Amino acid sequence: MNRRRAFAAILAALPLATLGACGGSSGSGSSASGTTSTSASAGSTGAGQTTHTVTAPATGIPTPTPAPVLMYHVIAPPPAGAPFPGLYVPPEEFREQMQALQHAGYHAVTQEQLRQHWLHGAVLPPGKPVVLTFDNGYQSQYTQALPILRSMGWPAVENIQLEGLPPSQGGFGSGQVEGLIHAGWELDTQGLNHADLITLSGPELEAQIAGSRRILQQRYHVPVNWFCYPSGHYDPTVIEEVKRAGYVGSTTVIPGWAHSGEDPYRMHRLRVLGGTSGQSLVELIEATQGDPPAPESYGGA
Repeated sequence: MNRRRAFAAILAALPLATLGACGGSSGSGSSASGTTSTSASAGSTGAGQTTHTVTAPATGIPTPTPAPVLMYHVIAPPPAGAPFPGLYVPPEEFREQMQALQHAGYHAVTQEQLRQHWLHGAVLPPGKPVVLTFDNGYQSQYTQALPILRSMGWPAVENIQLEGLPPSQGGFGSGQVEGLIHAGWELDTQGLNHADLITLSGPELEAQIAGSRRILQQRYHVPVNWFCYPSGHYDPTVIEEVKRAGYVGSTTVIPGWAHSGEDPYRMHRLRVLGGTSGQSLVELIEATQGDPPAPESYGGA
């Protein structure tokens, strides 16, 4: 219980707006250095891994396994003067975290794999599922995180924004996005340019949510089934637009594990801060495992 309280205190101490990410800044042009801010198919890992289904001992019926959904931003050391250095995870620290997760029995899956498991009992890779999400499309996610995860045979989820990141930090080229997809990553989106969706309506809101999905589907021929709320900001109008656009779910910055019984359009995530050792990350994740879903919240949680 003390560990859970300590974890809750860490999360509560975070600014409501952090790095340009789904838990990031409102508006376009978000930057990790100065802007304040807050599919693989079912059973496939993208690396030819064998799979299994978690089953209830007595009945053999697939059990809807909960999972932590981790939120990452920049995989690089923080530059001097970065306003939120904790949102930068150096590559060597990221590698240690992934190795610690693997040693603790975790195996990365995509959001769509987890959804198919929940809905249809689809097989999952051996081990405890964990979802790794990367927000915005920072270059270090491709140059640093991808090689580490590829060496482990692990997929991830890219919540890409289509424009607005400075070239020095983001703005994937088409070849890089295709490289992520080829490596088994799930491509999702947080909109065109990280706009604060609760300030928009009509065609502007539709363009950010439905428009970004259409662009990515046409460009990369993948489903783009999940949306990520920029800055964690959403309200009933935004949720209805996400549903209307055909997304099957969306992720928030509300801390907690993802459960099959929760609203898929308010999926919980756990933010990973720089300076977290691999063992500490495992302990923090497992300290929240039995916690009930957080109460309803519209953004910035």
